[in-house]
Amino acid sequence: MAADSPTILATSGGLRLNEEGRRRLDFAPLVHLAVELSGVAGRVPRLCAIGTAGGDQRAAAAELDEAARGVGFELSHLHLFPMPNVADVEAHLLAQDVIWVGGGSVANLLAVWRVHGLDDVLRRVWQAGVVLGGVSAGSICWHAGGVTDSFGPLLRPVTDGLGFLPYGNGVHYDSEAGRRPAVHALVADGTLPMTYCTDDGAGLVYRGTEFVEAVAEVPRAGAYLVERGSDGAREHRLPVRRL
Repeated sequence: MAADSPTILATSGGLRLNEEGRRRLDFAPLVHLAVELSGVAGRVPRLCAIGTAGGDQRAAAAELDEAARGVGFELSHLHLFPMPNVADVEAHLLAQDVIWVGGGSVANLLAVWRVHGLDDVLRRVWQAGVVLGGVSAGSICWHAGGVTDSFGPLLRPVTDGLGFLPYGNGVHYDSEAGRRPAVHALVADGTLPMTYCTDDGAGLVYRGTEFVEAVAEVPRAGAYLVERGSDGAREHRLPVRRL
């Protein structure tokens, strides 16, 4: 099963604390939307989590395993440290319905992926209809670039994203005070192209390279488009569909 067209769900969310305390994390509605976008039906959805941006932490992977068991997803992991944990990375990813990329250092993620040729593999997987999704670094990576703390506490631009989407991307727009002014400054001076941004709990759906809609798993999360104007950056709040 594959999505009708190449599909990306770029988010600042997707996970939440388990309310009963039986495990630490649950998959939130944005991850469930990624599964829905894949069109899978009649069998257990297959998801692959990629934790490169966080250094392939096995403890974090185990928490995702518990979350997957809680909702009946078949979850696998692609680890690249100390070496790829599957013999044929492309075949493994093509067999998934959704690929979900976790947060962390987007600069490190991009460097490691390129060493392993994963940039080209993921493009082919995306074009084949496997839904690409993720949070934070796992959102910025699909775009031309964005704003990152990969290099230290002072936010800096990253402009060598995979570029599947020809836009900039801003994450954690409402929860980290420096994100909005950094995006505005970088769009205004041309460092970043037109940039789509998400508050925590919001996501952006793209079909092919076209933005389709903004969605949110929490009540007040917003999404925004920042464009360059004659007098600097201009921000537009986007309509958001609540999940």
